[in-house]
Amino acid sequence: MNRWGKFLLFLSVMGPGIITANIDNDASGITTYSVAGARFGYGLLWTLIPITIALVVIQEMVARMGVITGKGLSDLIRENYGVKTAFFMMMGLLIANFGNTIANLAGWAASMEMLGFSKYLMVPMGAILIWMLVTKGSYRFVEKILLLACLIYFGYVISGIMAKPDWTPVMKNTIIPQIRWDSEYIMLSIAMIGTTITPWMQFYLQSSIAEKGIKKENYKASRLDVIIGCSITDIISFFIIVTCGTLLFPHGIRVNEASEAALALKPLAGDYASLIFALSLANASLLGAIIVPLATAYYICEAMGWEAGINKTFKDAPQFMWIYTLIIALAAMVIMIPGAPLVFLMVLSAVINGLLLPFVLVYALLLVNNKKLMGEHTNPKSYNYISWGTVIVIICLTAFLVVTTIIPAGGKI
Repeated sequence: MNRWGKFLLFLSVMGPGIITANIDNDASGITTYSVAGARFGYGLLWTLIPITIALVVIQEMVARMGVITGKGLSDLIRENYGVKTAFFMMMGLLIANFGNTIANLAGWAASMEMLGFSKYLMVPMGAILIWMLVTKGSYRFVEKILLLACLIYFGYVISGIMAKPDWTPVMKNTIIPQIRWDSEYIMLSIAMIGTTITPWMQFYLQSSIAEKGIKKENYKASRLDVIIGCSITDIISFFIIVTCGTLLFPHGIRVNEASEAALALKPLAGDYASLIFALSLANASLLGAIIVPLATAYYICEAMGWEAGINKTFKDAPQFMWIYTLIIALAAMVIMIPGAPLVFLMVLSAVINGLLLPFVLVYALLLVNNKKLMGEHTNPKSYNYISWGTVIVIICLTAFLVVTTIIPAGGKI
């Protein structure tokens, strides 16, 4: 196949890897990176290199399983480890993802209020818009919309360039680790890992590859899709940290939300940089509110053996469509309640995600090394060393994050 043919093949396969990785930078992810830049300047940039490597390793394995088996991760867990195991894992993920959906709709509401719109108008409008997109659109149509929306993430790159950083210390801090044994620094380091590698994205990536019907012979193109997606998402994260590290950190401006960062940028970088930051947050929040409930509907239906897929109708896959509908509707209702415990729900979802992530990764590794499932496409020994090493590190750090979230240890983010 010539280069033009390879390029056309990649375009036909492209989507699941880029979408999954980019939309991992949802409202909570952007908040984490904004806080990291505002509190420690460029001091946490170096963590993005090992995080990107870990993300590529894990996403590549999951994508490979989707291509070789033609099934979602939840489907494989049910078939190989039983309905009970799959059911309890899915219930935990349902609670966690409900909190994630609330966080994304809260980000959408905050960004709209910054632009002068009432959340009581924009939250229902946003919820209806994303519900219509998924329940009425085909997989191909939804994928094109999501890929187009992923381009808006580059608004953060523009904001970073407009901040006019001194690139010498930026590059130095990216390449040379600047480790600090400070509780807040450690907590933010772990939070950056936790917001980049999440349980839902493993299920969504594999399910979307299975639904798209990517064949074994096209796997190299699918792997490239994953690598590009993982690289882009952390380039965006890099520029978010650079923007806040350049403009907010020197002035000692501490923020707790991405929307606060956007507001704080206004007097320092001008209306345009602040507007771009706010619009990018709105885009990321809405995309997160589409994908997280979609991932939830996928893996619950697969775990229970129900029909699932964007190409299905309410008649063909009633459980899939109703799970998606109810998560969005209930999350939107919570956002509309004055004084709703949004922070508690977000923290709860983070803790549950942290508890479930090690189990999800261990099951994924056991499955990808099952020769009955994967044949000759199991992990080679060298790849397994890297994979298990990555998982062990994530398990240790996630355990630390969960414990210190439940029992605060000397510092608050």
